[in-house]
Amino acid sequence: MLGVLFQSTRPTTWRLSTGEVHVWRASLQQQAEQVQQLSQTLSADEWLRAERFHFESDQRRFIVARGLLRTILGCYLEVEPAQISFRYGAYGKPALAQPLCEATLSFNLSHAQELVLYALARQRQVGIDLEWITPLADVDQLAKSCLSAREWSLFQRLPELQKPERFFRTWTRKEAYLKAKGQGLALPLDQIEVSWLPTDTPQLVHSPALPEAAERWSLRDLDPGPGYVAALVVEGQGWQLSGWQWAN
Repeated sequence: MLGVLFQSTRPTTWRLSTGEVHVWRASLQQQAEQVQQLSQTLSADEWLRAERFHFESDQRRFIVARGLLRTILGCYLEVEPAQISFRYGAYGKPALAQPLCEATLSFNLSHAQELVLYALARQRQVGIDLEWITPLADVDQLAKSCLSAREWSLFQRLPELQKPERFFRTWTRKEAYLKAKGQGLALPLDQIEVSWLPTDTPQLVHSPALPEAAERWSLRDLDPGPGYVAALVVEGQGWQLSGWQWAN
């Protein structure tokens, strides 16, 4: 079951309770004027990162993704986007720096092709991953390197045409979990196990490598749009999910 429908109208208020998780979807294809406006909100270190991109399209996507992140966070925090400062965990996960971190607002983002997703919550960690489903000549080799033994056994039984979607679906679930924990790829993906069958409720599977996963973390699949798959992992249980579409 997919976990969120993206509403085209914005919320009536920017309040986010501890029992809610908000996911925003936005296009990275913005008009030049909008890209310029978003670029003015970036910090000096973000500009340095943007300038490292060789292709203009990649630079534009980075500027828009970070600028919209700042804009959305600014709405929730009631501050100007350019005033937001970030700190980064050992594996690069961004979080609010002092003094804004006192708002207990956590967030995560992921972008692929021309789409970006943002997840926000209070007093609980979140991780989100978005992927564009693309044909893979070496899908079996990639899958074997990141699937558990049980998952690999099930994957081999799939018809060839179903393998790319199932690979990316599984990948996003595992990536979202690692991003929620702020661990990057510190834990090998083949040590993480998730529910597999399309009819199964999306969840992390209890295993020696994940002794607390099923109890501590919730997993949802998302429907970002045709050609994309995404997953959301949230700390704790009993929260409500709402999705919003950022208007260009």
